[in-house]
Amino acid sequence: MSLLDAVAELAEFLEAEGIPYAVIGGLAVQYWGESRTTRDVDIVVLVPPDKTDRFLERAAGRFHPRIADAVSFAKQNRVLLLEASDGTPADIALGIPGYEEEVLRRAVTGSVNGSRPFKIISAEDLIVHKILAGRPRDLEDAERILVRQCQHLDPDYVRKWLEAFAQIMEDRDLTGEFDCILSKAEAEQA
Repeated sequence: MSLLDAVAELAEFLEAEGIPYAVIGGLAVQYWGESRTTRDVDIVVLVPPDKTDRFLERAAGRFHPRIADAVSFAKQNRVLLLEASDGTPADIALGIPGYEEEVLRRAVTGSVNGSRPFKIISAEDLIVHKILAGRPRDLEDAERILVRQCQHLDPDYVRKWLEAFAQIMEDRDLTGEFDCILSKAEAEQA
């Protein structure tokens, strides 16, 4: 089984459960940016609060938890740490209403290297995620996505959400970081 098989396995489970989801990690970068190594599957889901406990129990029953008491950990930290049947690590983040509703509404259906189609975060939302994470690798990913997708992106959408998150993360100039990366990407395309 490969990473793409693990994504297919997770997507089939989430779709059967009727849970909105989007792949948000390295596989999404491969789809929108360029190929890079990733060893896990990162997914965001949106589960109604009254159904969260049931979802966590069913997911932990279907897939192997990576830590003891993974369900309690997920309730506290909003991420369920699992393994697909082949041992591929999978992080299922519990989205919150608001921005993540928009992320899931804008998700696209696509595939990587001929895989089974699955839901993937939009390029704009992936850039927002990467800039929020702010690690050097994430900022590099954002730049590579911008280089590849620049002509098809809505930079105003990205700025809107970065401005909203800047209210919480007052120590960073998120839109400034985006504009700097966008300038680099545009210069690389010229």
